[in-house]
Amino acid sequence: MRSGTLPRSDSGRHRALAALTALLLPVAALLGLATATDAHAAESATATYVKVSDWGSGFEGRWTVKNTGTTTINGWTVEWDFPAGTTVGAFWDASVSGSGGHYTAKNLSWNGTLAPGASTSFGFNGAGSGSPAGCKVNGGPCDGTSPDDTPPSAPGKPVAGSVTDTSVRLTWTEAKDDKGVKDYDVLRDGTKIATVPKLAYTDSGLKPGTDYSYTVRARDTADQVGPPSPATVVRTTGGGGDPEPPTGDKVKLGYFTEWGVYDRNYHVKNLVTSGSAAKLTHINYAFGNVQGGRCTVGDAYAATDKAYTADQSVDGVADTWDQPLRGNFNQLKKLKAKYPHIKVLWSFGGWTWSGGFTDAVKNPAAFADSCYQLVNDPRWAGLFDGIDLDWEYPNACGLSCDSSGPAAFSEMLKAMRAKFGKQLVTAAITADASDGGKIDKADYAGGAQYADWYNVMTYDFFGAWDKTGPTAPHSPLTSYPGIPKQDFNTDAALQKLKAKGVPAKKLLIGIGFYGRGWTGVTQDAPGGTATGPAPGKYEAGIEDYKVLKSSCPATGTVAGTAYARCGSNWWSYDTPATITGKMGYAKKQGLGGAFFWEFSGDTADGELMTAIDSGLK
Repeated sequence: MRSGTLPRSDSGRHRALAALTALLLPVAALLGLATATDAHAAESATATYVKVSDWGSGFEGRWTVKNTGTTTINGWTVEWDFPAGTTVGAFWDASVSGSGGHYTAKNLSWNGTLAPGASTSFGFNGAGSGSPAGCKVNGGPCDGTSPDDTPPSAPGKPVAGSVTDTSVRLTWTEAKDDKGVKDYDVLRDGTKIATVPKLAYTDSGLKPGTDYSYTVRARDTADQVGPPSPATVVRTTGGGGDPEPPTGDKVKLGYFTEWGVYDRNYHVKNLVTSGSAAKLTHINYAFGNVQGGRCTVGDAYAATDKAYTADQSVDGVADTWDQPLRGNFNQLKKLKAKYPHIKVLWSFGGWTWSGGFTDAVKNPAAFADSCYQLVNDPRWAGLFDGIDLDWEYPNACGLSCDSSGPAAFSEMLKAMRAKFGKQLVTAAITADASDGGKIDKADYAGGAQYADWYNVMTYDFFGAWDKTGPTAPHSPLTSYPGIPKQDFNTDAALQKLKAKGVPAKKLLIGIGFYGRGWTGVTQDAPGGTATGPAPGKYEAGIEDYKVLKSSCPATGTVAGTAYARCGSNWWSYDTPATITGKMGYAKKQGLGGAFFWEFSGDTADGELMTAIDSGLK
């Protein structure tokens, strides 16, 4: 993998001059508020409002600012809110700006200095019938009382009751605040749905048999918002059990590797020319990194900067030097425009970058927030439909070992669901079904209630890391006589996960678009000895299907997977025929669909993708 740095975002706000007759003015003038607040924190002032006249279609308003302190004020700022339908037009004796009903007035050069006890006024013409609210002068309350700088605490975790097919009643314990709590925001799947003054709310209009995540946050009398409560996940009654996958059909998902644009010369346009784009439902973009407890970009150049010529581009339009987004992200956005049914998830971790999860899950909420902000960054807004977490492996060993405990995985998914709301949250998980193996090390059943599905990595069971063999298919569907290790097969993994309580519809069977092989082999059938990994183009012991189908055609099958010996090299891999068999198994088991690693291993005309598509129909 190549490494990249996370690009920094600039808000890009711009200033504009106030015009005498402007109705609504840019909010950018508010940028000076923080400085003004700090500068005048030790001073005391009041601001009072009167409606001087009202002529039906408009009115004249006047504010009076008074220095009630003991030191001279050198500059003042008044803020207030008007309700919808009430606006400021012409103004005088102050510079007034506003947007969305929030207005800010600043002194002019000649009336900003107020000695103790002195006052000054400014006025404006307005339209509408509303009265000002939320008044602040130099950052403090307009009545001269002490400002409220402390937000409220988090309320108690919501408790669900009276759950029906379409509604749920929520109650919670109160939050604490030094100046009092005014009301509470109720959030469903991370989106505010109501603001209520009481400690209860009934949410209605829901779908039967559907999971919803609820949190509550408090607002104090200064309208400061506190942190959210712990989340409560509620499933409405009815609906006939677990919901169908988001597509309403079987999931057909492929991993697109970020680094594939280099030596492999595989680009998003290949999904179109191979015919795969019309057949798949989801793409996992691999991989983002996990560093310092946060989700970060993997290779920024490949993701957002690499320029594409017209013949390389999905829509036949070349990138320009000054366009804000290029690279894989821009090409994937073009792909989604051409194939609107495709959903794209950003996958984080993987074999190389899973070590960062150990620190990240120490604060699941902060980790989830960082991932949400990155996945939904405005620079590539609308590209990603969710997140995939590829932790290899929670509370177990992969490239490195983790000891976060069995609950760390489910707590991570819980935090992700609370943050991502209705966006997709998925995870790639182990297929080690051995007694006390990796499936037993983490709470995959507990995490399933927060995940849309699991990509069960039902491949790489065996390979030339055991350099002397015995030779064995790397993706056996079932056990077979002589298998090197019991419960290292697809069926054992899926049955164990279901027995633990993971719904079948939340399990995807995994397919490798590559083979694994040994060299120094003299036996055709599985179980032979070897001397090491067979040569591969990019890595010893592994080769793409598109190469193996010609260089070492399959001569037999075992446990639903093809194999062949070519000279002294022995390979196992999936073919269109074995994939068809595995898709039949997936349908009989009621699985949610299939996924594969990864697109560039397929043929130019998408043989394996076609087999997955037709096999799941």
